[in-house]
Amino acid sequence: MIEKRDFYINGAWVAPAVSNDFQVINPSTEEPCAVISLGSEADTNAAVAAAKAALPGWMATPVAERIALVEKLIEIYQSRGEDLAQAMSLEMGAPIDMSRSQQVGAGTWHLKNFIRAAKAFQFERPLGDHAPNDRIIYEAVGVAALITPWNWPMNQVTLKVGAAAIAGCTMVLKPSEQSPLNAMIFAEMMDEAGFPPGVFNLVNGDGVGVGSQLSSHPDIDMVSFTGSTRAGTAISKAAADTLKKVHLELGGKGANVIFADADDKAVKRGVLHMMNNTGQSCNAPSRMLVQRPIYDQAVETAAEVASKVTVGNALDEGRHIGPVVNELQWSKIQDLIQKGIDEGARLVAGGTGRPEGLNKGYYVRPTVFADANNQMTIAREEIFGPVLTMIPFDTEEEAIEIANDTPYGLTNYVQTQDAARANRMARALRSGMVEMNGQSRSAGSPFGGMKQSGNGREGGVWGLEDFLEVKAVGGWAAE
Repeated sequence: MIEKRDFYINGAWVAPAVSNDFQVINPSTEEPCAVISLGSEADTNAAVAAAKAALPGWMATPVAERIALVEKLIEIYQSRGEDLAQAMSLEMGAPIDMSRSQQVGAGTWHLKNFIRAAKAFQFERPLGDHAPNDRIIYEAVGVAALITPWNWPMNQVTLKVGAAAIAGCTMVLKPSEQSPLNAMIFAEMMDEAGFPPGVFNLVNGDGVGVGSQLSSHPDIDMVSFTGSTRAGTAISKAAADTLKKVHLELGGKGANVIFADADDKAVKRGVLHMMNNTGQSCNAPSRMLVQRPIYDQAVETAAEVASKVTVGNALDEGRHIGPVVNELQWSKIQDLIQKGIDEGARLVAGGTGRPEGLNKGYYVRPTVFADANNQMTIAREEIFGPVLTMIPFDTEEEAIEIANDTPYGLTNYVQTQDAARANRMARALRSGMVEMNGQSRSAGSPFGGMKQSGNGREGGVWGLEDFLEVKAVGGWAAE
């Protein structure tokens, strides 16, 4: 049993103020794999106080020095990649090969993109040629609370910590208590890289405890949260009394619009994308909208592809999907699959219960529903499991109407060989991101959504700007 009860506060590992053990469960076996502590208000206050005390010195540190520390962090991160991969597979169920490549790789990717963006970013710049004595200064928002989820742990930790550190913010990280081990390894890396005491702090806890304490804390200037829309709403309300900045990356119900002229691999690509990370991605293409001339063939293909997706223990090597993160998620997914059946969608792959041969662990059968409509529960709610909902459409206008008929607006997908139509769709879809014909967004592209998928952007220059305030100066003296 791994024991990791301490918190990282003011440059040191410290015991919790009050003992409050929490068992981390291995979702592949349903057995406890680690013990951490859940923080109390005293721990939260200590971490915030350390970050507040470190803020003036960190803001005054030249940007080049802050960038150099993040470059050092990348070196250490790469040397600890296997430790991170093993931790994430153990605690949240990402298959080890996928954990090594995608889960760990995401962190390196984001940190490198921040460095590229920062080196080209003008933190002090003229207002314009018309105003030679005006300057625009970008400076740190202040003390940032970073609240990260369990599903893509290092992806989200690096998106927040990398941007905050370069921007000059000090921070308190509260990772998900469901997957805290990787974040504690990350804290060890921050320490080894030589970030000054108080710049980065980590307190484990749950949303009701440490999460709400950070959201309402008067000395926190900004909350950056990734998680459910329900929790994002609660954080916004808690933060309102102190008017702190709140940036939210929340749920999604992405539409993957497949036109009759889509390439031959479009349906297969969409199903495998949906199943990746066991469907536990906010940007998953969970609604597959298919134009009617190819709909029947698409349903047949989707069912065949899903039936070949294998499920197994996260620590086993090979190409398979792992369990979902915990019993609560497993039960919720089972209920939603049953609801799809009850509401009349046609089950063409998967279904309720565990896959054959697996009687323990939070495993879900890769599931595909056909003949759904956009009013069904499985088309409205974020399932967060390996469940695809297929909906037929006739015209481009109908596809846009269905795709946009959702409270979410994170990522949509378009598959067509008609360039003009692809671009029309990209403009018409109400989402923060659109990916077309299997082409993902490039390095430094902003990640974030509209509507109930949140606000703000993460990654690259936009991610930096989220942690910066704009100061306008008149009467700037030439030096």
